[in-house]
Amino acid sequence: MLVEKSIHVSLLSGRSLTVKVHPELLVLDLIHQAEDEFNLHISAVLNQTGEKLLGSSTLRAAQLSDGDTVTACISPLPAVAGCRWEGRAFAAIQPPGMVLAWGSSSHGGNGDEVADHLHSVRQIQRTTGAFAALRKDGRVVTWGSKFCGGHSEAVQDELRDVRRIQATNAAFAAIRQDGHVVTWGYEYFGGDSGNVTDRLHGVAEIAASSGAFAAILQGSGRVVAWGAVDSGGDTTKVQQELVDVQQIQATACAFAAIRRDGSVVTWGDPSSGGDSSAVRQQLQGVQEIQASNNAFAAICKDGTVVSWGAKETGGDQRTVQDQLQDVQEIQATRYAFAAICGATRRVVTWGASRHGGEGPGALRGVRQIQSSKGAFAAILEDGGVMTWGHARHGGDSSNVQHQLYGVQQIQASSRAFAALRDDGRIVTWGNHHEGGDSSYVQDQLYGVQAIQSSFRAFVAICDDGRLVSWGQADAGGQCPVRFGYP
Repeated sequence: MLVEKSIHVSLLSGRSLTVKVHPELLVLDLIHQAEDEFNLHISAVLNQTGEKLLGSSTLRAAQLSDGDTVTACISPLPAVAGCRWEGRAFAAIQPPGMVLAWGSSSHGGNGDEVADHLHSVRQIQRTTGAFAALRKDGRVVTWGSKFCGGHSEAVQDELRDVRRIQATNAAFAAIRQDGHVVTWGYEYFGGDSGNVTDRLHGVAEIAASSGAFAAILQGSGRVVAWGAVDSGGDTTKVQQELVDVQQIQATACAFAAIRRDGSVVTWGDPSSGGDSSAVRQQLQGVQEIQASNNAFAAICKDGTVVSWGAKETGGDQRTVQDQLQDVQEIQATRYAFAAICGATRRVVTWGASRHGGEGPGALRGVRQIQSSKGAFAAILEDGGVMTWGHARHGGDSSNVQHQLYGVQQIQASSRAFAALRDDGRIVTWGNHHEGGDSSYVQDQLYGVQAIQSSFRAFVAICDDGRLVSWGQADAGGQCPVRFGYP
């Protein structure tokens, strides 16, 4: 039986409250409960050492104990959802929960038909062609392509008391408060869970590949999967091993589950990382897994890395193994990995050399790395930026290098980057048609607080509530209205 934890949530203003949550639920669940109590939008929570907690982490993985205190950061800014790899539309939540969608109408860029129902929205999830909005009352509103989950009429009666939504490329799965799961969208990609309905009880979390879902059950840590078999929708061969699972990561067509003892279980397309037998003995004490398109890279407790899957997308790290010591974090393009190592924050890369697997020599002092499809961009500790990888994917920033200072955040579309400086200005580079050229909106790009991206466009969220977008117009590059505060 799970015992609830009491977590104290404090605001910088001094207000505080206590939230009771199960340890196997997510930090995101804690945030949602606190939002309801405070009646405020919480953008992040920090632990007692000031570190930002990932919303996708369980309370156990975040090392939150009964009686701990977290600090909630509130934001009046709109929250924007986009799909970086394939999506061609944006949807923005403006306090107090209204939604604006724009971009390709066939990909969810027009929510007019459900506008009356889009209120009190707390979360938006998306497939490649549709959106699903979760309201504070636990109801779900969908729009966009029918074949990608935009129509949910058949399951609306079941979509009640929903606490979280996950998505494959063309289907949605909603977890209700009672632990049951409701699915809709393209059947082959996970929209039909009928074959496993009797096992989908007490679900704590769901992970998704391009065409399949994998649910972790509360208590036992067992896993139930469904959807396209060649994308990881069948766990038959490893079902007995799938116990005490803490978290799951996915490539395009395979899953990797980390168990409580630090071992790893994989399934799905072998060429996409679904077969880890060659490195099974090395996969011990695993703490975190990152994924490229067809390969996995695991960070072990001793700071080393083990990778597997397609060699051409980073599935073999042996050529740089001696450099992969004290690894702090890993980022991935579709075809390569980049690890930040040691106290000096040096970078080690492997995978397809043209797409980021061959990095700049002796790069140190890296604060953060972002990736497009085939290039990396690193923010340095002094606020500068270093890029490498495919030039047409943003790997060459030489034309704007003199503007890349005081950089706080970088976002990426498929083949371009956008950097936010500490003066609220934006610098872009990469494919001009996919957001690499922002010259025609530069006069509007001031007071920017955050950036979000879709497949071929960007949107900047400004401090006065304005949304400014650029890139391919039918992929969300043209926001139709000024979106300010009421």
